[in-house]
Amino acid sequence: MNNPIIKTIIPLALLSVASCSLLDSKDDLHLTDEMLETRYYHLTGWGYRAYSYVQDGFDRIDGNLFATVSDEAQYVSSVSESARFNHGTWNQYHNPDDCWDWYYQGIHDVNYFLERTVGYREKLAQNRDTITVSGNYQYHQDVIDMERMRNEAVVLRAYYYSELIKRYGGVPFMDDTSSNPRVPRAGYSEVVDRIVSDIDSVSDLLVESWINENLSDKDGRLTKGAAMAIKSRVLLYAASPLNNPGNDSGKWEKAAEAAHDIIALDRYSLSPSYRDLFLTSATNTDPEVIWAKRQAESNSLETSNYPISTRGGHTGVCPSYNLVSSYGHKGPVNPDNWFDGIDPRCTASIVGNMDSWNGRVLQIYSSGADDPANPNTSVTGFYLKKFLNDDLNLVNGAKEIHSWILFRYAEILLNYAEAMNEAYGTDDKAAFTLTAREAVNQVRARVGMPDVEASSREEMRAAIRQERRVELAFEEHRFWDLLRWKEANKVLNQPIEGVIWEGMSRKMQPRNVASRVFDPSKMYLYPIPQTEIVRTSSTIEQNPNW
Repeated sequence: MNNPIIKTIIPLALLSVASCSLLDSKDDLHLTDEMLETRYYHLTGWGYRAYSYVQDGFDRIDGNLFATVSDEAQYVSSVSESARFNHGTWNQYHNPDDCWDWYYQGIHDVNYFLERTVGYREKLAQNRDTITVSGNYQYHQDVIDMERMRNEAVVLRAYYYSELIKRYGGVPFMDDTSSNPRVPRAGYSEVVDRIVSDIDSVSDLLVESWINENLSDKDGRLTKGAAMAIKSRVLLYAASPLNNPGNDSGKWEKAAEAAHDIIALDRYSLSPSYRDLFLTSATNTDPEVIWAKRQAESNSLETSNYPISTRGGHTGVCPSYNLVSSYGHKGPVNPDNWFDGIDPRCTASIVGNMDSWNGRVLQIYSSGADDPANPNTSVTGFYLKKFLNDDLNLVNGAKEIHSWILFRYAEILLNYAEAMNEAYGTDDKAAFTLTAREAVNQVRARVGMPDVEASSREEMRAAIRQERRVELAFEEHRFWDLLRWKEANKVLNQPIEGVIWEGMSRKMQPRNVASRVFDPSKMYLYPIPQTEIVRTSSTIEQNPNW
């Protein structure tokens, strides 16, 4: 394993340019063309601004996790945006996860920055000292940094398009600010090809480690590994049943190669602690993290999700029994204690009755402190633990930095395992260094789980999908996985289950707590916002059945 560790953490300082309105232009900011074109700090300000549209998943819906629109969890309140989503009452006029304008504004700012920095070497040389040793050195450093930032901007645009196409399918592709606003939608495959082409054109020019560059203050910027991870996910989605109905094996081969390219870097590895990986004290230095977005110090995540009976907690995301029951065991299941011998990723992510957490024992039973009959207690009988710092004193306003991991090495291993299994089968390395089985078993070995038992491609497919479910729980993968596998109509129409706990014990009885609606005739894609259809005089066509 090569050192030092490489990752990208997006800090608050990097996002400071986002404080302006999304509609701000150079005129709104009182910047002349000359200022933009000749002053390094103005140009880099627009480069940093392009990063501000990278979203974290801590407040995706209802100010909380997107897990509540999948079978992973139920939101505590029945009157919520996630309830609208789950009941199927969202549409082209109101979509709780509508990101169309947001990402296109990011794309606009990327294009604006790229256009304004054409000829940056000459522009940066204007009206400055390039004669003295120190002045010439600073000029050349600024030139190097501007070239890097331009390459990062190309990858940012690719990332924003990847977020658009996984929601809406094919979308208009704009690579300059002069594009006709009535550009029709490009096909899904066409946008995928452009994303891959753009990433390939600059990935080898990106910094591999900002730490190696002794620029720790710039550790929020993209690296080569982050660009490759975006490509890996895009090609996996493109190869999946939703977007590859003919099951073209060549698409799976490309997805396997893209994931293996990251493995072959020999730069990332699995964290020794699954629990600590998602806490900022570890995230900042963990060898598993490829790209993450760092927030300012806050306690909103803990406030929103600590149990209501923990001082300062409000309860929010309630993990489902659908998810809890999917975790495997290291041995026989104990009927008196489901958690006995359970996959450690469950207890690192979820707490239940009689668990000790934050200085007290949870009492999720009738007449207990967390009695489900009490207002704002968990509707499922479980509470979220993943991402939440232990023992944060909310009453006294204690805060911690939180980092949302956008890409990590475990996902890459699972991307690889899935693509390899579909392209070559369970135990064929093809031209690579790992089989599908070996890749998924690496992920399981981190938490001491036994190797998967699968003797066919179909059995391995089920095992890999199950592994993604538990390894990537609450990280905004489950909903999109169900869509791309064309499994959403089977899963997201099923009730969400919780449990009733039997007093001061670990015995529980499943029960239905909420119904769900998923219309397969249209919900595999989001609707294009109706305002966009009207604005473009229907040049942009609506998705089917919306």
